Amino acid sequence: MIKISTNTIKNLLLSLGAFVFLSLPMHQVYAQNKLEKTKVSIAVGGKNLFYYLPLTIAERLGYFKDEGLDVEISDFPGGAKALQALVGGSADVVSGAYEHTINMQAKGQNIQAFVLQGRAPQIVLAYSTKNMPNYQSLADLKGKKIGVTAPGSSTSMMASFVLAKAGIKASDVSFIGVGAGPGAVAAMRSGQLDAICNLDPVITMLLEKNDIKVISDTRTLKETKAVYGGNMPAAVLYTQRSFIEKNPHTTQALTNAIVRALKWLDQAGPSDIVKTVPENYLLGDRSLYLAAWQGVKEAISPDGLIPNDGPATALRMLSQFEKEIADKKIDLSKTYTNEFALKANQKYK
Repeated sequence: MIKISTNTIKNLLLSLGAFVFLSLPMHQVYAQNKLEKTKVSIAVGGKNLFYYLPLTIAERLGYFKDEGLDVEISDFPGGAKALQALVGGSADVVSGAYEHTINMQAKGQNIQAFVLQGRAPQIVLAYSTKNMPNYQSLADLKGKKIGVTAPGSSTSMMASFVLAKAGIKASDVSFIGVGAGPGAVAAMRSGQLDAICNLDPVITMLLEKNDIKVISDTRTLKETKAVYGGNMPAAVLYTQRSFIEKNPHTTQALTNAIVRALKWLDQAGPSDIVKTVPENYLLGDRSLYLAAWQGVKEAISPDGLIPNDGPATALRMLSQFEKEIADKKIDLSKTYTNEFALKANQKYK
């Protein structure tokens, strides 16, 4: 009988452990050593929109997996519904409008954005050429039905702001949730709506058939500044501040994936986009989708950093039509952080 010393057994076990460790894919090694939470649920309202394209790219190209993350994305009809998922506990993170962080602080909840996806909202307010052929001014929208992705979403906020600047209250119109896909197009073309506030590719599809005419447009930086009076952060990843504090490495991994997707989009050509996004995103018209992409490309953030003056612009906007926010002292420094995006940019120069 061969006797094996205790030290020999220990060395064999250590060697075996090292072999197993080295045999693991690098993202699993990374996850085991750094991430506090590897499985993350993300809620989004209208995933097919260009507004959220960086999220889709990060998912489709495996950037989340490369960071050691197992990400599950749930799509909702609008940003307000995605926010509800976070508050209700069914989502860890939301891919949604930055403005929600301000709204939630006014309600006593600490929500923080940690990486920017869009530096222009890409939202367009337009009227129906079918229902309102004699449209003259915003005053004509009083008492009318305006289609938005979902009541309380960034589209209804943008519409409310534009109306408020013209002295029209949000209560003077009816906001109808129509989502951000084929349903929105169908609702407009069937005459169910008098106006619409939505994003691309929905807007470009409606414009192509002359179903709508634009009232207010934020698809470019110039147009965004004309509407809001400054830089306006759009889509971000946001979550409870407590989640960030408990899971800093996980938050960094999420940010890394999005910033990497932003860098990819900055260099991508039209064919790259079409090959990467799901077929249903094209809404049955590839050339129209690409035309819409060219119109909003500059709205995508190049680096994931929220501009310093952006939060103040968003607060001014919300204060125009939400008394609850106008009457509250909002600490904007608690609504966002660029800490993680700065580190991600060092990794993906």
